[in-house]
Amino acid sequence: SVARVYHTATALSNGKVLVTGGFNGVYLSSAELYDSSAGSWTTTGSMSVARGYHTATVLSNGTVLVTGGWNGVYLSSAELYDPSSDNWTTTGSMSVARHLHTATALSNGKVLVTGGQNDLYLSSAELYDPSSDNWTTTTSMSVAREYHTATALSNGKVLVTGGLNGVYLSSAELYDPSTGSWTTTTILVTGGWNGVYLSSAELYDPSTGSWTTTTSMSVARCSHRATVLSNGTVLVTGGFNGVYLSSAELYDPSTGSWTTTTSMSVARGYHTATVLSNGTVLVTGGWNGSVYLSSAELYDPSTGSWTTTTSMSVARVYHTATALSNGKVLVTGGFNGVYLSSAELYK
Repeated sequence: SVARVYHTATALSNGKVLVTGGFNGVYLSSAELYDSSAGSWTTTGSMSVARGYHTATVLSNGTVLVTGGWNGVYLSSAELYDPSSDNWTTTGSMSVARHLHTATALSNGKVLVTGGQNDLYLSSAELYDPSSDNWTTTTSMSVAREYHTATALSNGKVLVTGGLNGVYLSSAELYDPSTGSWTTTTILVTGGWNGVYLSSAELYDPSTGSWTTTTSMSVARCSHRATVLSNGTVLVTGGFNGVYLSSAELYDPSTGSWTTTTSMSVARGYHTATVLSNGTVLVTGGWNGSVYLSSAELYDPSTGSWTTTTSMSVARVYHTATALSNGKVLVTGGFNGVYLSSAELYK
């Protein structure tokens, strides 16, 4: 019902999708629910704080944790949405205000928040524990980064890749929750920006609470996407490092190595990449430096190849794409010269 960019769209355990916050000329606190069975939208309670560039992460108990963001000031606040009561409650604030960060659910039930920016590029990381409703700091990443990715791996670690910190980054590092340390394997944070574009990657291990660096991507990139495939590898697509990228590469957690795979047909950043029920990955929209994109394409992990598929009806960037329990993908909002309230389904 509301046009928005820089929002979140989160699939709930009841099959609905929660859309929160964003921007359409003003920062928004409003939230709405999409019911895939009825194909309809309803408004729900607003957040206590208007915010964009925030995160929204489903916890093991089904509630949604919203963290940080920006609304004219950098935010450290966090709040919880309870789907069973349709209510929001504030929870403890992060120790550091941040936007353009990541928030990744760990296998131990905690949430790992990494990096971002608050006038400074951040390497800091912190953990939210739903059982105590408390935040604690954990080991910082080796590289400050924003516009990075942080991906939970099947072995419980987190891989951080790329981003930006004044230069574009190709580096990667792994966080191990069991030790609280970062190393060269396991949740994956990739790329980003911290004044430079990043190719680095790092891994977070929830069992140790530690970060480790892992092999860097072949290409520095920010505003890219990192998607876990059904075979456990991670597909990184597109992004920007002074030019928009069509390149794609794969990270293998078992070897800690990167390999290039076939490039997309269209260079793009600020796109989405969503795993479908058949294991393929749907990439939609984005920006290529000159036009807003409506195009979509599919990556088949079994062949390592891309095929174009039907374009969206509306070109959009800064949108969301959420896999539904019925196998469809819900695309919401975004921007293409105007702020968009439209939504469409990929079947």
